[in-house]
Amino acid sequence: MTVQAASSANSTSDLKNNSTRASTSYLNRKVSAPLPSNMDLSFLDASIPELVKQLTIDEKVSLLAGKNWWETVEIPRLNIPSLKVTDGPNGARGGSFYKMIAASALPNATCVGAAFDADLTAEAGRLLAAEAKARGASCLLAPTVNIQRSPLGGRAFESFSEDPTLSGLTAAAYINGLQENGVSATIKHFVANDQEHERNGSDSIVAPRPLREVYLRPFQIAQRLAKPGAYMTSYNKLNGTHCSENKWLLGDLLRKEWAFDGLVMSDWYGTYSTDLGINAGLDLEMPGGADTWRNQRYVSRLISAHKIDPRTIDERATKVLTWVQKWARLSPEEVYGDHSERTRTEDRDNDAALLRRLASEGIVLLKNDNEVLPVKQGKVCVIGPNAKARVITGGGSAELRAAWSVNPWEGLVNNAPEGVELSYKLGCETAKFLPVLDEHFTTLDGKAGYDINFYAVDAETGKVAEAPTVKDWGDRSQIFLADFHHPDLGGDYVTELLATFTAPINGGYEFGITGTGQSWLYIDNEVVIDNSKNQTMGTQFFGNGTVEVKKVVQVKKGNTYAIRVVHDTRRPSDRTTQAGPFTITGIRIGAAEAYDEDQAILDAVAAAKSADRVVLVAGLNPDWETEGYDRSTLSLPLRCDDLITAVAEANPNTVVVLQCGSAVSMPWVNKVAGIVQAWYGGNEAGNAIADVIYGRQVPAGRLPVSFPKSERDIAASQNFKSARTRVHYEEGIWVGYKHHNARGIEPLFPFGHGLSYTSFKYDDLKVEAPQGSTAADWSLKASINVTNTGSVTADHSVHFYTAPPPETATGLKHPEVALQAFKKVYNLQPGQTQRVEVDLDKYAISHWDEGYDTWTTEIGTWAVKVGVDAQTMVASGDFEVKENMEWRGL
Repeated sequence: MTVQAASSANSTSDLKNNSTRASTSYLNRKVSAPLPSNMDLSFLDASIPELVKQLTIDEKVSLLAGKNWWETVEIPRLNIPSLKVTDGPNGARGGSFYKMIAASALPNATCVGAAFDADLTAEAGRLLAAEAKARGASCLLAPTVNIQRSPLGGRAFESFSEDPTLSGLTAAAYINGLQENGVSATIKHFVANDQEHERNGSDSIVAPRPLREVYLRPFQIAQRLAKPGAYMTSYNKLNGTHCSENKWLLGDLLRKEWAFDGLVMSDWYGTYSTDLGINAGLDLEMPGGADTWRNQRYVSRLISAHKIDPRTIDERATKVLTWVQKWARLSPEEVYGDHSERTRTEDRDNDAALLRRLASEGIVLLKNDNEVLPVKQGKVCVIGPNAKARVITGGGSAELRAAWSVNPWEGLVNNAPEGVELSYKLGCETAKFLPVLDEHFTTLDGKAGYDINFYAVDAETGKVAEAPTVKDWGDRSQIFLADFHHPDLGGDYVTELLATFTAPINGGYEFGITGTGQSWLYIDNEVVIDNSKNQTMGTQFFGNGTVEVKKVVQVKKGNTYAIRVVHDTRRPSDRTTQAGPFTITGIRIGAAEAYDEDQAILDAVAAAKSADRVVLVAGLNPDWETEGYDRSTLSLPLRCDDLITAVAEANPNTVVVLQCGSAVSMPWVNKVAGIVQAWYGGNEAGNAIADVIYGRQVPAGRLPVSFPKSERDIAASQNFKSARTRVHYEEGIWVGYKHHNARGIEPLFPFGHGLSYTSFKYDDLKVEAPQGSTAADWSLKASINVTNTGSVTADHSVHFYTAPPPETATGLKHPEVALQAFKKVYNLQPGQTQRVEVDLDKYAISHWDEGYDTWTTEIGTWAVKVGVDAQTMVASGDFEVKENMEWRGL
C-alpha cells in the first residue's frame, strides 16, 4: 500500500414506598429464554466466602480489573462468569465504539430533570434495562449526578440539575426503574468531577459543608432510596487525594457511614496506582488489559513488601464476586449468554411513544409573548442550523448510534396541522466540524456507506503491508477505534477509507479531516488535504485528535469522484502534546456544500419577512458539549446570535427553539416572541418539538438549572477551571439559584421557570405540625390545591421549598429557599382543582455542621413555600423545629 511518508418521585417518601425491588432469588425467577439444561449455574447459589477460599492469589487479583473494555474476568474452573457493562446515561451503546449497535436514545439528563417527574423517570430506567440486556449487559454505567456547578461544564448535559435534591430524587427513580428490571446501576462520578479541564490531575478543593450539602447529597439521597449496585469513582482528586485512592471517601463515608455494600469501580483509566486504590476500597479497575495497574507482578511485589495485606485482596475479590452473583441471579441470560448484541425492534412503537413523551415533558417554554405559540395555521418559515441536523445528545461516552431519529424539520413537517404551510432556510452553520459523509457517498460498487481497509505495519521496519489485513464496511465517517483490536494488526496500523462521491451541486464542496495520527484525503488520486505534519491539536477523540483541516473543492453536479482517506496511527515526530486519560485511535471525515455566511443570513431574513411566523432552531451539539473539554463561553457558536437577531428584526413573530444541554446566553431575548428550550431530545426530538410547537403537548417542563445572563453571574465564574492543578470551590453552598437569591442577581431565566399554554392557581397551603422528635422519625406533611385556570388540559409539577429561620442560633447562613420535594399532576382539566401532598423528612431541615462533624438542624420557625420558580414564592406556611437533631448516615 502506498501512503505519504510516515513518522464519550416526587418526594422522598413516595420513592421509598413506591420503589419495587426485584427478587434476588434465581430459583423463583422466570426467564424469557431458558438457559441450556446442561449449563452449570452453581455459582448463583455458591457461598462467596467459600469460593474466595478456593481461589489462587493470581485468580483473586485477576478479578480486580476488567478482562477488556467492557467485561469482568471469568474463572471457568469455578464456574465464575464474566459480567458485561455498557455506557451510558441516555442509552445503552453496547460493547464497541467502532461498531455501535443501533439503540434507543433517551433525552439527555437535563431534559429528564426538567420534567420533574419521578414516575416518568422510572419508566426511562425500565427502558434502559431492556436496552442494556439487548446488548448482553447486566450493568449500565449511569446515572450521572454530578452537580451543574457551571453550565460551561463539558458534561453538564449528562447531569440532571444544579440542585442536589432534584438530582438525588431523579437519580433514585432512574435507578429503581433500572434495577427492578435486573440491571445494575453505576452512579457516577464519585465525586466533584464537575468540569473537564485537567480532570485527571485536578484537585477539587471543597470545604466539608458544601461537599456534604451540595456535591455528595445526590449520591446520599440515591443511596438511601435506591441502593445503586455500583459506584464509579471520578478522575479528579478530592481535597488532595484522587477519588479512586481516597480511603475516607470510599471507606469511611461510603462503606461505613452510608453502609454501601455493592461494588466500587474506577472510571476508565481513572486509576493511578496499585496499592493505594486497593487499600482505599476500589474493587474493580476498568478497563482491563495489558496496561492495568493491577497486574499480578505488581500486586505480588506489593504484598511481599507489606504494602497490601492479602486479606484486603480477599475483601476486594469478595465484593466483585458478590456483585457479579447478585446481578447474575437477576439477569442470568445476559451473564451466562455470549454477550452478543442486538437492536431491539419488538417494542419499537412503545419505545418511541415513551421517548416522545419523555422529550416533550422535559421541554421548557421560556417565553411566549402575544401567544405566538402554539402554531395552528399560516405560513411558517423554519430556519436554522439545527432544524435539519440530527442533534439527539451530547458527545463523549454518552454518545451512541440511534436506531432511528427524527430531526425538527421532519417533526414539524410530519405533524403539521391542516392550514400550516412550511418552508426552510439554513441561515448559518453551528457545528464545529463538517457533517459526516451522507447519502452522496457510497461504496465503490454503489451501496450505502463506504469500504474500509486496515493494513498492518511491520513493527521493526515500519513498512506498511501491500494487501489489506482486515476488510470492513462502515456507514458513519466518524470512526472511533478505541476498542478496535485485531490480532493480525499488532500495534500500529494504517486505515484506508474508499468511497464514491456523486456531486449534488455545481460549485464548491468543502471536505475536512481530523485524526489521532497522520492522515491524508485524496480525490481522484490527488492529495487534497495533508494532515500529517505541523498539526494543531483539537478536541476530537477525547483530545487525541487534531483540529479539522478543511479544503473547498469545485465539483460538477452529477459527476462522480473517487474519495480515498488514509490514516496512519503513528503520531508525527513533531507532535509533542498528549491529551486525555488514554491514547486512542480515531478518524473523522466530513463534507458539505460550501456556503457564504453573509448570504445565508440574508436569504434567511428574506424568507422570514414573507412568513407569518418563524421557527428558528439553533443551539449546540456534540461538537460543543462533550466529555473531554468544557465550553469557553455561554454564547451560541459561530454566527447563530447574528442570525437570530437579524431574523427577529425582520419578523417579530419569531420563535427560537434551542437544542442544548445547559444554559446559553441570549443577547436577542427581548427581540424574539417565543423561546423553547428543547434540550437534546433523543430519537424522538423532532416529534417532541413539533408536539409543543403545534400544541399537541402543552409544555410542562421547568428549568432544572438557572440560566444566567452572563458568565460573571455564575457562582463559580472565578474559579471554575483548574489553576495550578487546583479547583477551589470558593462559592461554597451558593450554587445556581441559591447564589442568585443570596446576592440579589436577576438571572436570564430562574431555576424552576416554565410557562404553559394554560394558567394555574395555588391556594390553601397546609403545613401540618411535624411528627417525631428524633432525626430517625421526624416527618412533616405539606399540601396545596392547584387549579387549572386556563382553557386547555395540561400537566403541571408543583415545587415545595423550605426556608430556614431568619435568625439562627449557630449564626450560619443558609439558602433563602431550597427545593425539597415536587409532585406532578397529569391531565388537569380546565377549572379542575387537585390536592397535591408531599412528605418531608430530616433532609429538608438539616445542614452539615463543620464544628460537630455531623448533620444537624436549626431550632426556630421554618416555612414550607411553593414556588413558580426559585425566586418567586406564591404560598408559605410555617412550622416549628423545637429541638436540635444531630445525625449521621442516611
